[in-house]
Amino acid sequence: MKRILITGVGGPAGVNFVNSLRAAEEKVHIVGTDIDSYHLEWPDIDRKILAPPCGDPSYIDFLNQTIESEGVEFVHPQPDVEVRVISENRERLKAATFLPAKEALRVCQDKTASARVWHEKGIHSRPTVVLETESDLARAERELGYPYWIRAGRGAGGTGSTPVRSRDMAAHWIAYWRAWGRAWTFIAQEFLPGRDLAFQSLWKSGRLVVSQARERLEYIYPHLVPSGVTGTPSVAVTVHRDDVNAAATRAILAIDPKPEGIFCVDLKENAGGVPVPTEINAGRFFTTSYFFTRAGVNMPYYYMKLGYGEGIPPLPQYNSVPAGVHWIRHMDCPTVMRNENELGHWPPKVGSDAPRQ
Repeated sequence: MKRILITGVGGPAGVNFVNSLRAAEEKVHIVGTDIDSYHLEWPDIDRKILAPPCGDPSYIDFLNQTIESEGVEFVHPQPDVEVRVISENRERLKAATFLPAKEALRVCQDKTASARVWHEKGIHSRPTVVLETESDLARAERELGYPYWIRAGRGAGGTGSTPVRSRDMAAHWIAYWRAWGRAWTFIAQEFLPGRDLAFQSLWKSGRLVVSQARERLEYIYPHLVPSGVTGTPSVAVTVHRDDVNAAATRAILAIDPKPEGIFCVDLKENAGGVPVPTEINAGRFFTTSYFFTRAGVNMPYYYMKLGYGEGIPPLPQYNSVPAGVHWIRHMDCPTVMRNENELGHWPPKVGSDAPRQ
């Protein structure tokens, strides 16, 4: 039986990763770590261990002690911060990982760096402006116009992001976070008003193994943020769009010509409906990875198999699950999956092929 370690296992993304492994026919012994003891109550795992923060100098030693004591063979870090620390220290780990190249991860986790690569390669038509001085605000106004999008240069879930409509608004937004002690580097980017899209993919030795795109239709608690976009969807739907597949693939290959492991691309349509990449979450899955597992393609399980050096069945490189499958979820509500023709039917049609949870 495979013995794997998942770090940050108690967050929603970690729980969905675990659910995907549990959905596979192969039985896996799962060890999970998290810095929050309450969160360890959620995942269905065999061994739960409270961890120090990944910024602690003893963190890698802690992981190695866990690897040795639990007989772990493979490590999957789920949160971005842990992906970064484990990536930079992968040679010290006493178990295998299946992570992208170090430099690719560095660029993907730095939104300024990835945007610069995309601008240089013609993927972004508008520049990204780092906002450090009053003259930077003037440049953003001149080159991007209003509204433009302001965000922190690092972080998940739309950290520090909002659209701004004036120079004063941008300055006050930055000042607000500074007053709370947030030393983030802020950047300004083109405002993209169209559909919010996501492309989840798995790569091996530079070859795309499998992928699927979806559109975020509604968000969890949108009223709690000025933009109305929280990054975590309450409703998402699978889409088959050649332009999204091509844009996401091009964005990945622009940063890493030989991708390895997981690359999850966020994209937004511009005013002309053209999908534009906004960031890549590399080395870990989107929060809703279990969605595609329920729809028929278990990417976390295939990722683990590839990490062990094992073969997997032939899979479609693109559009790996049907279009129009909706994933509907919210706090304290049962997650449900519905096909397009089921929506609005209560109770759902008898004999539907859409799995239930």
